[in-house]
Amino acid sequence: MLKKSYLLLLLIVSLTLAACTGGQEPADNEGRETATSTKDNADSQAETDSNPSSSEEAKADASDSDKSKESTPGDMAEGLTSLELVKEMGNGINLGNTMEAYGHEALGIDAPVSDYETFWGQPVTTQEMISGMKEAGFDSLRIPVAWTNTMDYENGDYTIRADYLDRVEEIVNYALNEDMYVMINDHWDGGWWGMFGSETPETREKAMDLYVSMWNQIGNRFKDYSYHVIFESANEELGNRLNDADVAADSGSLSTDECYDMTNTINQVFVDTIRNQGGNNASRFLLIAGYNTDIAMTVDDRFSMPSDQINDRLLLSVHYYTPWSYCGTESVANWGTEKHYINQNELLSKMTKFTDMGYGIVFGEYAVLTKSDGSLKNNTIEFSTNFLDNCDLYSYVPMLWDTSSFFIRRDLKIHDQPFADLYLSRSRDAQSSLSQEEIQANAKASMEEALAIAIENDKNTPEQIVVGDEETIAWIMFNSNDYNVTYSVGDVYDASLSSDGVVATTADITGQGTYTVGLDFTGTGQGFANSTSFSALGLSNGELIYPGYIIELSQVLINGQAYTLKGIPYTTSDDEKCTRVNLYNGWVTELPEEVRVKNPNMKNYASPTPLDPSELKEIKTIEITFNYIDPNN
Repeated sequence: MLKKSYLLLLLIVSLTLAACTGGQEPADNEGRETATSTKDNADSQAETDSNPSSSEEAKADASDSDKSKESTPGDMAEGLTSLELVKEMGNGINLGNTMEAYGHEALGIDAPVSDYETFWGQPVTTQEMISGMKEAGFDSLRIPVAWTNTMDYENGDYTIRADYLDRVEEIVNYALNEDMYVMINDHWDGGWWGMFGSETPETREKAMDLYVSMWNQIGNRFKDYSYHVIFESANEELGNRLNDADVAADSGSLSTDECYDMTNTINQVFVDTIRNQGGNNASRFLLIAGYNTDIAMTVDDRFSMPSDQINDRLLLSVHYYTPWSYCGTESVANWGTEKHYINQNELLSKMTKFTDMGYGIVFGEYAVLTKSDGSLKNNTIEFSTNFLDNCDLYSYVPMLWDTSSFFIRRDLKIHDQPFADLYLSRSRDAQSSLSQEEIQANAKASMEEALAIAIENDKNTPEQIVVGDEETIAWIMFNSNDYNVTYSVGDVYDASLSSDGVVATTADITGQGTYTVGLDFTGTGQGFANSTSFSALGLSNGELIYPGYIIELSQVLINGQAYTLKGIPYTTSDDEKCTRVNLYNGWVTELPEEVRVKNPNMKNYASPTPLDPSELKEIKTIEITFNYIDPNN
């Protein structure tokens, strides 16, 4: 704790500097009580009288941070390329559920900054916490931000409150004090991004005005900071979520192609806006958000990187939570089969499309989220090790998504020792004695060893159906509405991606004919699936072996009772390999052009949601009988 005399001296120096430079308004959040979170993790609310986020320590941290503010233009490493930068950035971590906690609706725009910062249950961030992250092996920090928290944008005022900017800047300086790289974005932010998908041109124009004004304010605040500060164009909202109706009720007007076009436009405006500010922003490294930050959707040729007036200063961001049933929910308990490793390795390798073009890759988020009791899921270490090996092999930057669930901010440490050891071993310092070639060779050897172990382990586990390239199997993809129950969601059949206790009936497809598939949930922990958030009938390799065939659903049984469909199902494919009939897919906002139905005159009446989840409460069994039709026969 700083002594009073030293604090007084600092105050005098600060006032003197402010008089000379114009200064900044001080953040108003130091020492204020934190707000009780409305999230499930409300029990992690800051205790200002007993932890590192107490008012006195926060004030001391603020004084320390003020000393490090870059009041003169910082180094921009002009000769450094984005492919070289990512090798310096090491492992990264997110300061999640903190500055992006959205309190705009509940708190209004005039609340103390700390009320927004703690609104989702996190403590007030301190220098000690960020220093602890550095000591734990993290060399980069991503700070998600909800900039509209203090913005009266509904009434056309796009001004970010000065003290809100001050607080973000203060946290940035906590990281810079530790020689970390820092990324700042605009996160979900209440869903204002859906204004871009409004049917009303004026609303779309307001969205762009808001975006440009926001980045002008952010950019000018950090214009003199060094290349260690990186701006990120968005989070996951550039893509399908431009049609979200959280703010703009008439959103949803954009087709998928138009969402791609709008994503590319927004990213280009982002680059132009920052570059036009001059100063260090004329050459600052900028992180471009991929489409949905999804790998497959970003490598799609409809996504393009923006042009830039300076070479080699753009990076690309995607996220990795695949498979979501394992990474994001507790519906799948284990990971680590041969297929799991191969799928991860193949998917991550796809981003070399952009490294070959000269763009550094940042995985802005990834994680196997902890279980409800806070413990790690089975195989979290194996999943994370192989992911980090891929990042070492391809020189990607991994940014762990963390909401004080791995690195516990109040305790200033990662409690699970093997997990802690993993990240400490991947720090920049830990690998500093190795050449890039040695790092890549070690990663490749580790990946090969892990795959060999998985192959051996598979021999000792109950036999799973393996679908060859010349085979077609039919099954039901399924996620319950609460994501507690799942079965092989995705275009590749994988029975291991299943909740314990689910019994599946699959069908080997041998050509035109009638087949039956089903799922029985009575053996799961709760004995049923709570409605559905996604379900589809899938046929592996159907497009390759039986091109043009049509699936006609002849009967759907829910809990043994015939179910009347609420629309006409259609046959389609997402990957030109797996044939699919959506039973409930709320993500589809427009029918694909290649929709196939038995009666072409009914094509306009086809629906991606012939099941109505509101009618489906406790699903114990689902059975589908379908006709597989050769249209040329």
